[in-house]
Amino acid sequence: MITAATLDFLRELKLNNDRGWFEANKKEYQKAYGDFFDTVVKLILAIGEFDRDIASSHPDPKSCIMRINRDVRFSKDKSPYKTNFFAFINRGGRKSPFGGYYLHVEPGDSFVGGGIYMPEPVVLEELRGEIDRHFSEWHAIISTPEFIARFPKGVEPSGSLKRPPKGYDVTNPAVEYLKFKGYYTQQFLSDTEVTDSGLVSRLADTFLASKPMIDFLNRAL
Repeated sequence: MITAATLDFLRELKLNNDRGWFEANKKEYQKAYGDFFDTVVKLILAIGEFDRDIASSHPDPKSCIMRINRDVRFSKDKSPYKTNFFAFINRGGRKSPFGGYYLHVEPGDSFVGGGIYMPEPVVLEELRGEIDRHFSEWHAIISTPEFIARFPKGVEPSGSLKRPPKGYDVTNPAVEYLKFKGYYTQQFLSDTEVTDSGLVSRLADTFLASKPMIDFLNRAL
């Protein structure tokens, strides 16, 4: 499970984000990574209890977890390491277009949710089409009391257009969602919640609330 030591490592890494410090504290990193890895393993099993696609695809926990090394080729920030742990659990692997469930662990800024974040244009076009054709169903899914209770901000966009996308009219009842460049939910977690022994069970309930939306999006693909 994720412990106070896991978060302590990430705090220290943020203050000492260089290769020398990281190599000198490799054992601490391996322990922190192991805590997160163990949590992801348990999450995959918990999600598999209610999501047949996850249960049947047997996601590799290691492939669900993002590398801690940053890609600095096109960034002004040359810090070599991310200061968080992030996992994305879906069918087909995190590089596939399918929506899934994610966990971001960072001291003071941890969050969890599900959906499809910044899909490729061809995928986004399919998602918009599905929402346009079945807007009543989409609206019903994201308006349930359980969904709203878990995600007060509702479905969030990974960017949004100012005008309707090509092929859609401003009078379309789904127009606000058609402007979205992605569809995801988000729930923030305190450090105390992240290190609680009941974290996996709590996250499973949160993921379950996201599942109808994720199923709707994946149906388009």
